[in-house]
Amino acid sequence: MKRPEDWESPESIIRASYECISGNAGEERDWARLRMLYAPGARLIPIEIAPDGVFRPVVMDVDQYIESRSPFLLAESFFEWETARREDRCGSMAHVWSEYEAARTLHGSPIRCGVNSVQLWNDGARWWIMSITWDAEQAKRSAGL
Repeated sequence: MKRPEDWESPESIIRASYECISGNAGEERDWARLRMLYAPGARLIPIEIAPDGVFRPVVMDVDQYIESRSPFLLAESFFEWETARREDRCGSMAHVWSEYEAARTLHGSPIRCGVNSVQLWNDGARWWIMSITWDAEQAKRSAGL
């Protein structure tokens, strides 16, 4: 089901992206909704520790992200929400630094926090997420994990 309110502004599309990955253990996430937020060819890029111990970006498309995160998100209660933002716009593009917290319950005691770097594009009709990058390991360290 299309939800045009999800992509009417940078704020709404980022809020929708957090909502899509949030939920209780055993709840299937709304992956169709998540796919509607990302432009064709969009990338999701966590910075993670590689097997050799070096921090490296892991570049995924939306389906690869869903495949890699679905087992955890189905098994665990996990909620993520924006706590602060900085946004810059120029023409049809925007860049948002979206600070977030994550917990086992919505707005519960944080298990991690971090920043998402989100690049957005407006095609004249709606906003699209072009890419999102985050330091997954830094988020774990910030939360003491």
